[in-house]
Amino acid sequence: MKRSTKITLVSLTTVAILAGIVGNLIAVRVISSRYQAFGRAKLAQDIKENEKKQREEERETKEKQLAYLKEHQQEIVDFVKSQSPKVESVQIDWDETQWDKSGVVVAEPFITVYGGINDLEDSSWSVDIWIDKDGNVDMDSMSQGNQLEIGGDPI
Repeated sequence: MKRSTKITLVSLTTVAILAGIVGNLIAVRVISSRYQAFGRAKLAQDIKENEKKQREEERETKEKQLAYLKEHQQEIVDFVKSQSPKVESVQIDWDETQWDKSGVVVAEPFITVYGGINDLEDSSWSVDIWIDKDGNVDMDSMSQGNQLEIGGDPI
């Protein structure tokens, strides 16, 4: 074989090898970026599912706590009545019940129950009831939130 033919064959072989290497590098990059995109999508899906599960657990916990409060309704009524001799009857507005947290460093969860007194529309009161670290309602922690009012005036 002539020398020029050998050089041409070596050059073509080198070009073919380099083309194969470049092709493989491109394929690896494509596969890698697709894998990363799949990983990001999977992570986003896992986060959404976890958030949904947490919301469901929180909703179930609140339902249980509200049911517990309703079972202990008389304790709430008695507490509100004890705040003023002018209170003859107590109405609880369960639909207005709110869950919150207080504290600067450590957020302590509590439930606020709202209602009225003496069957008067323009009356109001609220009671705060703390939730312990296990998520249980602590009826012994009940305290007056907003003062008893009729027509915006304290009684």
